[in-house]
Amino acid sequence: MSRFLEDLTLFLKEKDEHLIRVSEYKNGVIETVEFEETDYCRNVYSVAKTFAMTAIGILYDKGLIKVEDKVCDILSDELPERGMDERWRNATVENALTHKLGLPGGFLDIDCNKSSVFTENYLDYMFRYPLKCDPGTEYCYSDGAFYLISCIVEKITGICLDTFLWKELFLKLDFQEVAWSHCPKGHAMGATGLYIHSSDMVKLGALYLNNGVYNGDRILSEEWCRLAVEKHYALDWDDESHTVYQKGGMHGQSLMVIPGSKRAVAVQSFNGDTGSVRNFARNYKDQQQKGV
Repeated sequence: MSRFLEDLTLFLKEKDEHLIRVSEYKNGVIETVEFEETDYCRNVYSVAKTFAMTAIGILYDKGLIKVEDKVCDILSDELPERGMDERWRNATVENALTHKLGLPGGFLDIDCNKSSVFTENYLDYMFRYPLKCDPGTEYCYSDGAFYLISCIVEKITGICLDTFLWKELFLKLDFQEVAWSHCPKGHAMGATGLYIHSSDMVKLGALYLNNGVYNGDRILSEEWCRLAVEKHYALDWDDESHTVYQKGGMHGQSLMVIPGSKRAVAVQSFNGDTGSVRNFARNYKDQQQKGV
């Protein structure tokens, strides 16, 4: 086990944080410490959004999409014939990536609501739902934004989001086991419902840490990695010091990137306080003489 994980374990020993496991990436090596026995794959909830965002990045690098593209242009054959708020026609891909579509907070939250709330056709339900404001004007966090991202990826590629990511990301990063929740129409939810192990979850952090390169292979452009952080596409600096950028998920899931120490950390928990892990990782000083 790495010195970082050893020290983190000692740090957490006296705390009741309800952590399940923590994985660390450092210098090309991934190691995991398990705090309790559980299923191999866990729901990472909203950390799924960072994976969906990465699919847009892959399409962006291939020249198949621009963040300025209009959502309704891409999904033109999915729009309802009547009952749609016309302001939808101004919504862009970037509005979805930054939660500025005009949807209300918590919209399409499958973790808290039954599927019958959204009817059989989630996309039609979304386009018929009255927007609370003009797209691009207000930040309002919702799962609906990244369900839309999933549908956009599927429309452009002709295959479901998770199938596309197996081809373009998961295989290249040597993922072991992945499952993603789908809506009744078969579209991956995008925003949540991604079941993976923290040792695979942390590989996405490593990809952004290394500016789009993983194990010597370029997966994403440096430009997209920079845009994702600068424009808050499902990755955010956690404070003004800009020492850790991350994406969190319900019940204490967290994917962290610490550029200063060239480390990525993934946390899976159940109602745990991952702030303790983040603060530890932010302040941790590697000891060169005793190993890392």
